[in-house]
Amino acid sequence: MNRYISVALLVVIATGVFVYMGKSADNILKTNRIELAQVNVPDQMSASALMGKKGFDANCASCHGQNAAGQNGIAPPLIHKIYEPSHHGDESFQRAVAMGVRAHHWKFGNMPAIEGLTRADVKAITAYVRELQRHNGIN
Repeated sequence: MNRYISVALLVVIATGVFVYMGKSADNILKTNRIELAQVNVPDQMSASALMGKKGFDANCASCHGQNAAGQNGIAPPLIHKIYEPSHHGDESFQRAVAMGVRAHHWKFGNMPAIEGLTRADVKAITAYVRELQRHNGIN
C-alpha cells in the first residue's frame, strides 16, 4: 500500500512540475513579445495610411508589433524619435524593405529584406507609420 501512495505522490509532484514549467515557458514567450512603445492611435487616418495599415499588419507587425510599437527581443518600435522624418526619411523605409538593414541603433540584429512589396506598398506603409508618429508627438 505504501508503494501505491509513493507512486501517486510522485505522479502528483511530476504533474505539478510540468504544469509549472509550461506556465514559465508561456510567460517567457509573452515577455519577449512585450510592446516597447506606448502608441496612441488616431481616431481617423488618411486613406493612404489605412491602406498602409493593412500592408503593415500583413508584412511588418509580426516583428515591429501592433501599431509599430516594437516587440521586446524581436524588433524596435517605429514610433520612436529615432525614426522621425528628420533622422530616417521616407526613402530609408524603402531601402530597408528592399535591401534590409544592418543593425545600428538597436541590438535586435539585422533586418532582412522583405519580398513582395512594391514601392507603392511601402509608401502607404510609411504613411501609416508617419501618421502614428505625428499623433504620438514624433515629427
